[in-house]
Amino acid sequence: MRKERRTLSGAFKAKVALEALQEKKTIAQLAIEYEVQANQICAWKKQLLESSSKIFEQTKTVVDGSAEKEKDELYKQIGKLQVQNEWLKKKSEQYLGLKFS
Repeated sequence: MRKERRTLSGAFKAKVALEALQEKKTIAQLAIEYEVQANQICAWKKQLLESSSKIFEQTKTVVDGSAEKEKDELYKQIGKLQVQNEWLKKKSEQYLGLKFS
């Protein structure tokens, strides 16, 4: 019988990779403790080291990009509300004879 594949979360992989970086235990000890292959722990450790610098580089661009997107969305809403407001003013003048300045 085949064993079903485990799907491991990113948090679990990060935890194991960080422990491997700390070097308090050997890779073999970690492999036994977490029931994963030693090669896999080495791969996670390497991946963590390679991608850790990218985390700090991307934060500014991600924040700037989301701010721009939010700003555009707010301008759209303002424009839509202005059009609705003008339409309501026009209709109220037609039906009720009210004048707005």
